[in-house]
Amino acid sequence: MIKDKYGVLKEYFGYEQFRMGQEELIDSILQGKDTVGIMPTGAGKSICFQIPAVLLEGITLVISPLISLMKDQVTTLNQAGIPSAFLNSSLSNRQYSLALRYAKEGRYKIIYVAPERLTTTQFLEFASENKISMISVDEAHCVSQWGQDFRPSYLKIKEFIHLLPSRPIISAFTATATEEVREDIIHILQLKKPNVTTTGFDRPNLFFAVRKPSNKYAEVLKILKAHSGESGVIYCATRKNVEEVCNNLNLDGYKATRYHAGLSDQERKNNQEAFVYDNSPIMVATNAFGMGIDKSNVSFVIHYNMPKNLESYYQEAGRAGRDGEPADCILLYHGQDVMTNQFLIEHGSQNEELDEETSKLVKEKDRERLKIMTYYCHTRDCLREYILNYFDDKSENHCGNCSNCMNNFEEIDITERAKKIISCINSAHSRFGIKVIIDTLRGSKAKKILRLNLDQLPTYGVCASLTEKKLRSIINFLVLNKYLSITNSEFPTVGVTEKAMDFMNEEHILTMKIAEEVEDLTVEQSKYKKQKSAVYKEVDEGLFEALRQLRGQIAGKQRVPAFIIFSDATLRSMCQLRPTTESQFLGVSGVGEVKMTRYGKAFIDVIIDYENNKRK
Repeated sequence: MIKDKYGVLKEYFGYEQFRMGQEELIDSILQGKDTVGIMPTGAGKSICFQIPAVLLEGITLVISPLISLMKDQVTTLNQAGIPSAFLNSSLSNRQYSLALRYAKEGRYKIIYVAPERLTTTQFLEFASENKISMISVDEAHCVSQWGQDFRPSYLKIKEFIHLLPSRPIISAFTATATEEVREDIIHILQLKKPNVTTTGFDRPNLFFAVRKPSNKYAEVLKILKAHSGESGVIYCATRKNVEEVCNNLNLDGYKATRYHAGLSDQERKNNQEAFVYDNSPIMVATNAFGMGIDKSNVSFVIHYNMPKNLESYYQEAGRAGRDGEPADCILLYHGQDVMTNQFLIEHGSQNEELDEETSKLVKEKDRERLKIMTYYCHTRDCLREYILNYFDDKSENHCGNCSNCMNNFEEIDITERAKKIISCINSAHSRFGIKVIIDTLRGSKAKKILRLNLDQLPTYGVCASLTEKKLRSIINFLVLNKYLSITNSEFPTVGVTEKAMDFMNEEHILTMKIAEEVEDLTVEQSKYKKQKSAVYKEVDEGLFEALRQLRGQIAGKQRVPAFIIFSDATLRSMCQLRPTTESQFLGVSGVGEVKMTRYGKAFIDVIIDYENNKRK
């Protein structure tokens, strides 16, 4: 019987050491303390509640929002030798009752359950009669109405805990949470003096880029060419965009599938499985395809449209590089994205469980977050720094692994142009949005401009020589640097700040960085290629492919995703160590006792055969 955390880590998960923050969180739980873990996607937060679950007496309940996520987690645990099950709407009444019976018999250490199930009579009866050692809330930001993915069903958790005969340890984990959301998690779940551990949000293996192409689809094709044979996700804002991009990719010879709320449950399930099993390595999806993806070998995430907030963007981008290997997160921006998101905020479906006043506050918060997301697309500073600062995380002002840090910039004097823009907004009494201001400055003869008598302003047409793109870029710079402000309303207007008025009255030169246009991926991808080659340099690609094929055969027979058998990173570790005995095989990172027993001989045989054939 394994009695310590290190033994569990090696026995079941195949690792010798904990990652940053894991041990601290595990120790907190084992000491019986309520615990909150804030860890980036791919940092290994699941182990933080799975290892205590093995060591604690009784059953651990993991509350998870998505069926697909539960299924993958349970499959992974059972593969590792930890008996687990899930309880959700995908089970028939008979399957559900059978799972509960097995749970009562003590066959499971971990049970994943949907929040909607918690307060049903059947589940409450089970939970009241069996020892529940811990309740772990996964994706805990869903409990907060200020989070990017609020789910009212998560509010049932508090009620469920109160109904239990004795209170278990409560742990909560999320990858994206601002200070406001963290406080909400603690308050709503009524955690008692919880240990809160934030490991930091940085994912050094991810390369971040913002591009503003004239043709987004052509840009997608460039990125896919740079990632030939690799798996990735393309996020789109609307179902229409998903259908269009997916259809075009298939016509262009790419194996792509799609995911959005307009598809039937069965089709969504089939398409997700096609992606997870690498039958369709490219997934084109709306944000409905988010938390449910647990695929380790995603090497790129493209955002075809700008998301509504930075929390969603970072969580979606974080689906890339979960195996720790270099991956690209590229956002394709266009001004229309802002208007699309504004429309979705104002006219999208509202949560009926919120009262009118709260709905109004949530909408206002959504507008504020959209502004912050928009500024991300326009900043000339380090993109990683921008993200980390948003989550109150420390960062360097130059990461060397984002498009802004790698671009060459030209410093230009925008003093006079800035003063013309500020004067125009002032003379228009700060009553209009950016588009109207740009049209006025450029001397547009549009009906709206003439109807509003904006052609009578002294600043009408004073920037006629500048393109709309250039003017918008300068205005965004002025907003980012607090010379201008944008109202947080349904129809945002631009105004001047006290800083702007001081600037107008001072002899002060204002400069702005303009990035050189990059026509191809060569410059941006150089870092990625350098990283990747460093990771792969000691790997025999022939042996890797032989091991990958064996993994695929085993996964196909067992009807599980290939990465659940072994990750790509574990296969590369095999290539480097080339184990020929069971004890050597156990030294491979990601190989535990159970998997060694199940698969060790088959993989060792492939390695030996490969070595023998090489010597011939």
